[in-house]
Amino acid sequence: MKVVILAGGFGTRISEESQFKPKPMIELGGMPILWHIMKLYSHYGFNEFVICAGYKQHIIKEYFADYFLHTSDVTYDFTNGTNEITVHRSTSESWKVTVVDTGLNTMTGGRVKRVRNYIGNEPFMLTYGDGISDLDMTDLFTYHKSHGKMVTISAYNAGQRFGVLDITPDGLIREFREKTQGDGSLINIGFMVCQPEFIDYIDGDDTILEKSPLETVAKLGQLVAYKHTGFWQCIDTIREKEQAEKLWASGLAPWKVWE
Repeated sequence: MKVVILAGGFGTRISEESQFKPKPMIELGGMPILWHIMKLYSHYGFNEFVICAGYKQHIIKEYFADYFLHTSDVTYDFTNGTNEITVHRSTSESWKVTVVDTGLNTMTGGRVKRVRNYIGNEPFMLTYGDGISDLDMTDLFTYHKSHGKMVTISAYNAGQRFGVLDITPDGLIREFREKTQGDGSLINIGFMVCQPEFIDYIDGDDTILEKSPLETVAKLGQLVAYKHTGFWQCIDTIREKEQAEKLWASGLAPWKVWE
């Protein structure tokens, strides 16, 4: 199963760093946010990724082009007038990564539609490139298969900052809506599982994933919430980045479920 990661936005709320690189490439503990997200999926056996790039997409491509080299011990031997390279040790991941330039100004839904040919006619994982979590991906996928609906999204109580979801007792999401005063409802944190036909509800580049596509499948009774009660954090500001850095430095980062 492929994991699609949205990594093409401008990251304007953390512009102090995103002016130099895509937001998912901002580092936590010396590694990009994108790497942390991929390590989580990989821990549960999901190792094939489709990265929806856009803004400064060359940086993402160059990162993976050099990844094997950067995670290895290497000897460069110039003594014979040649450049002989010996790799002694490698800790690179067992990942297959496809980085797709999905356009500079393409909206989130449009980016998913642009990578359709790389997904194929099978269910796929989908998430944003700026959220870290300790969510159990195996449990999420098992839950998705159990209810037989078109889309499962992970829901989380993150306070009042984001738009919220109206969820029925049996887990169906009936409506997407903006938060109201005093609202403590669950929000969409990404980490979705989608049937391939969901892409048919995306019109084109100008389509925002969280608007027409998800709103439509919600009205059809085909959108289900997976309620996550563990850790989740969106790295959207310098303050949030610094908080995550402190957790990583302490050795107690809750999203680090891998060894």
